Amino acid sequence: MTLDNLENLRGRLAEFAEVRDWDQFHCPKNLAMALIAEAAELVEHFQWLTQDQSKTLSPEALEKVRLELADILIYLVRVADKLDIDLIKAANDKIAINETRYPMEKVRGSARRAEEYRR
Repeated sequence: MTLDNLENLRGRLAEFAEVRDWDQFHCPKNLAMALIAEAAELVEHFQWLTQDQSKTLSPEALEKVRLELADILIYLVRVADKLDIDLIKAANDKIAINETRYPMEKVRGSARRAEEYRR
């Protein structure tokens, strides 16, 4: 079964955990810790690569990265589900905040932190 939106994925993940009796372990704290562990595994695939190398992964490395990204997404969706957070709304809200924090006319072509633009 292919899931084409976050709500369907959320439901499938909730069912996956429920039938295995894993929901007892899936508190926000544990899920957040698992998410960061998976993010660290993703980083390992890029450690010591140049920028160009990171853009041109071998098919084998790309498949490993793809699956690490899937793990991250899975844990992210589970945390959001446990906290009743709408990830799409949250992302849109954060983009709106960032549009204010990083005005295009001030930040174009620069990668400084937000507080550095206020100086």
